[in-house]
Formats: sequence, C-alpha cells, structure tokens
Amino acid sequence: MNIISKEKEADCRQALAALPAIGVLVQRPLLTALCAEYPVDYIHSAARREVEYLRKRILEGEMTSADQVPKVDELALRIKRLVERELQHSVRRAINASGVLLHTGLGRAPLPPAAQEALREAVERYSLLALDVETGKRGDRMIHIERLLCDLTGAEAALAVNNNAAAVMLILNTFAAGKQAVISRGELVEIGGMFRIPDVMQRAGVDMVEVGTTNKTHLRDYENALTERSALIVKVHQSNYRIAGFTKDVPLRELAGLAQIRNIPLFYDLGSGALVDLKRWGLPEEPSAPQAIADGADIVSFSGDKLIGGPQCGIIIGKNKNISFLRQNPLLRALRLDKLSISALNGTLRLFLEPEKLPGCHPLYRMMTESADVVQRRARRILRRLKPILDDDARLEIVSGFSMMGSGSLPAQDIPSKLVVVSLRSIKPDDFARKLRYSSPSVVVRIENDAIILDARTIADNEIGLLGQAFKTALQNE
Repeated sequence: MNIISKEKEADCRQALAALPAIGVLVQRPLLTALCAEYPVDYIHSAARREVEYLRKRILEGEMTSADQVPKVDELALRIKRLVERELQHSVRRAINASGVLLHTGLGRAPLPPAAQEALREAVERYSLLALDVETGKRGDRMIHIERLLCDLTGAEAALAVNNNAAAVMLILNTFAAGKQAVISRGELVEIGGMFRIPDVMQRAGVDMVEVGTTNKTHLRDYENALTERSALIVKVHQSNYRIAGFTKDVPLRELAGLAQIRNIPLFYDLGSGALVDLKRWGLPEEPSAPQAIADGADIVSFSGDKLIGGPQCGIIIGKNKNISFLRQNPLLRALRLDKLSISALNGTLRLFLEPEKLPGCHPLYRMMTESADVVQRRARRILRRLKPILDDDARLEIVSGFSMMGSGSLPAQDIPSKLVVVSLRSIKPDDFARKLRYSSPSVVVRIENDAIILDARTIADNEIGLLGQAFKTALQNE
C-alpha cells in the first residue's frame, strides 16, 4: 500500500487547482480566433483532452507542483497547435530530401503530370469507368489498362488489383488452393510490413513445397518435387536482397520448359516490375515484365508503384486462359482498383510507349537518370538558398554520396549523388528534423554523423525555395 505524505497530497491538490476551467481556457484570444477557422465543438473537445491529460499526469505523480502546470496562455497555444495539426490536410505535400527515390513513407514515386491530368479528368465529374460506349451498357473497367499492358509486355491478357500482395494472393488462391505450389527455398522472401511468401501461401489455402537450399536450387529439385497434387510452380524475384557467392537458381526459361512438359502453370512474382530495360540509362539490369513473358511465364505479377512509378496497384499479365480464371475468382471484386487508380495507371502506362522520353516526362525516371553535373548544380543552388538563413548557426558543405531506389527495387545498388550537409550548432539534428517534418510542406531528411543530410537528387528544382522557407520557419520556432 502506497502512503502519500500530506505535503505531496497538498502539492497535488494545488497542481490540480492550477488547471484552468475549460470555459476560461476557450475564451483566450488565441482560441476564440481559432473558432473562425475550425469547428467550435472540436476546439472545446481538444481543450478538454489537453486538460484531462495534464490532470492524469498530476495524479500519477509526473507533475508534482503547481509551478509545473502550464499557464493558461501557454496551454491555449498548445491547443491551437494541436487543433491545427489534427485538422489540417494530413496527407499533405512533402519534400523528399532523404535520397530514397521510392520512399514508401512518402507514397513512393510522385505521379507524372500525365497521370495527374488523368486523375483530374476522372474526379471532376462523372467518368466512363465501366461503360461500354458502343452499347451504352455496363462494361469492363480493365479495358482502360489491359490493351496498354499487352502492348507493353507482349502478354495475351492483363488485369490489376490494389497492390502486388493482393495479386500474389489472388493468383495462389485461384490456381493452388487446397493443392501444392512448388518454390525454391532461396525465394521465400519477406518484404515490408511482414509480407512473407510462406504466410501468404498459407492464407491462400496453398500447401507450400520448398525445393533446393537457400543458396542453390537446380531444375532437378523442381522435377523431383512435382506430384499429382502440384498445381503451380512459383518463382519469386529476390527484389529486396541478394545472395552472393556459391549460388545457383533456375533460369525462368528452363522452369517454363518444365512447366509446359508437366502441364502446370508457372507463376513469376516479379516484384518491382520494370517495363523497360534500365541498362539504356546506365542503371543495373533488372528483370522486366516483357522478358518474363518472352521467357515463357504463364502468369506474371508486379507492382505498379515501384519501377513503373504509377499509383499503388498490383498488375497481373499472362495467357488468356489464366487471366480468365483469375477474373472468375470472387476475391477479385474485393481487390479490384477504383477509378482513381485506374485513371492514374492509364496515364502512367501511356508514357512507356515511348521509353526514350521517360526522363523528360516522368519524375521517377528524371531522378533515376539525371547526370552528376545536373545534381551538383542543384546542390549548389540549395546551399546558396540556405546559407543566408543558417549563416550564423550552421556549417554547410556539399559532399559526394549516394541515393537509393528503395521499396525493394534495385537492392544493394547505390546511385551517385550530391549531398548538402548541414551541421547545426544550436539544436540537435533529431529535433531540427522533427521541426522540418512539421513544416508546410513537410521536409523529410536523413541524419548522418550528427548532421542533417539533404540529397539533391530527390529534391525538385521548384522545391528549393520552399525548402529554404521550411528551414527559416524551423529556426524561428526553435
């Protein structure tokens, strides 16, 4: 049993008595002015929550005297900031200074202007999402993307769902529920958010049969594992890691030959989903969807928001009969794309019909392919913009460094870049980075060696002025 001294009990009562009444608090000028912008009831609710939070801290002994209780105007300011933070548009614009091109926390790649225009066309009024213009009857929403995907990949048919995890689940459930799917041990990947291939197979109702070892799998391992219960051969691109050294896997073309002989569908989870050969821009080789179809895969799935740089979605391409089976699965309706994603995907895919123009019209490909000189010039402009703001408070310099693709794309492949290093004197980097994240637009940086790092490759030219303003505001609020 805890015994509280009379002195502590008196301090507690005094601290509780120092808490302002809600009616008094909401009448402070800061909050009465706020009522012109935000709902009055919400401001009152925020005030009650803040006072109740302080009351709890007092009762739990975290605040032990009236002196520790915020003054009424200080509390009003805290409530004002709380209301503004909670009621502002939360999925707001951000400047990506982190150097991660496909930053999952920032929505991965910015949509290209063509996709943005397609979105506007779809949302301003009604749209022809699923209407057959010829007959006036209900049509198929996939028509907006299927022909494009077939032209771009050489596949017979295509469809899309809300992400690649959904695509994998749909394929496994359609072709191998209650049966066996054969997969190499070296391809039992886990990607972000604890998405593990073995777990997905289990949830899809599939019996997983592992073959080979972690570092070596041979064609004979697949051959020996196939039985009457085998319904699917699965190959998974190791999109977010690499096994190096004494290794072997079975090329897709060889697996396709085995699948054809045994009359078992071959499913290739391509992951990041390149539609074009990245080597044309000096980037590392990445398996592409067209090559997967050419090598004989029956079904291929990949993300639409990684190396395609479109909206979040999972794309499935393959042979007509296999896509037809997928369309008949009731799960498809639960996983289907809405009009916004379909419109944005259509606008993005059209750009890949002329791949040589991608760096000029697609933000992701601009960032991927910019020369060192272009990135260096942008870093200098960033430094010149920040120098007058931070002149007495920081040391600035430009150093060579690396960006990365992120989101499991091009793993272990760094992209040379130029970094603006900001070494602050009066504030800890973590605290300043937090202030930048709360700015408008939010600025997301990385911290290395006790300094703020701004990667010039992922900052757009038209964001440099906004970046400077964010630094200025963060310093003023120090």
